[in-house]
Amino acid sequence: MPTTTWNRHHILSLADFTAAEYDTVLQTAASFQEVLSRRTKKVPTLQGQVVANLFFESSTRTRSSFELAAKRLSADTLNFAASTSSMTKGETILDTAKTYLAMGTDIMVVRHREAGVPNAIAAEMDRLGVRVSVLNAGDGQHEHPSQALLDLFTICTLIDPDHPRLDLLKGKKIAIVGDILHSRVARSNIWSLIASGAEVHLAAPPTLLPKFFAEFILEEVEGRSYSPNPQLFLHWQLEPALQNADFVMTLRLQKERMTAHLLPSLREYHQLFGITCTKLQLCKPNVKVLHPGPVNRGVEISSELMDDPEFSLIQSQVTSGVAVRMALLYLLGSGKA
Repeated sequence: MPTTTWNRHHILSLADFTAAEYDTVLQTAASFQEVLSRRTKKVPTLQGQVVANLFFESSTRTRSSFELAAKRLSADTLNFAASTSSMTKGETILDTAKTYLAMGTDIMVVRHREAGVPNAIAAEMDRLGVRVSVLNAGDGQHEHPSQALLDLFTICTLIDPDHPRLDLLKGKKIAIVGDILHSRVARSNIWSLIASGAEVHLAAPPTLLPKFFAEFILEEVEGRSYSPNPQLFLHWQLEPALQNADFVMTLRLQKERMTAHLLPSLREYHQLFGITCTKLQLCKPNVKVLHPGPVNRGVEISSELMDDPEFSLIQSQVTSGVAVRMALLYLLGSGKA
């Protein structure tokens, strides 16, 4: 496995990932995807280590794939659910993390509705001087690194199944459409796609892509060094983003995070920004569509398109998730044995 370019102790954000780190993840995931195609899908790589899934927020795909990934690596797993934990009795998040530390946890996979919780747990582990790695499985409206990495892996393996790598996306046009304001997935994907040299187009109604957010993202991008220069474009109409796009990534409307009436109606949103087979005619003929899930059928994407294997990569994303999360757990855990 290619670990020579890997020295990260935690995975909390993609904002400062290097091209070499992206390629290490992609190549390691490709190796594990081959393992998952075998009859015997389990390897002893993390045997004897403990992976704790600390999910303070509900999840289906992310939690299940991290659990399966850990088991495929022969790690022992601990699964935390806030509703049945001592947090209902007043225990703090850091005390919960330290409880799992005392049980011998080596890697903590953390998901929380508030931004910064994985970083806080990682800082506490570092303060204690323990060799526990923290992996951000989604925190508030901040980031979702593993989702963006599996999206990247899904696209790159489609282009070159044998040798997925970051530079395959150089010059590709990728549209991200939907609730960008509330999306941690969008933020992580912006970092990975810009680092690849892709041309990234964000499209949403002004309420879901407000000017202040656009300015913040552009300032963040301009403040970092990329080669080639970053290409990020923002649109308050769908058509310019879709024109000649190679890939379209549509995002769920996160109604649970909306504290104001940001849309007139779901019907109007689908009419203006929902992705359908008809609207894809603006894109390149071989365009592919991604969605991180869960999906609101008939809102951000039509049911017909979602189930069309000619265009949809949604199930491939779910499948890629296990291999990519195996890769991340392996990269964090391989130095602990």
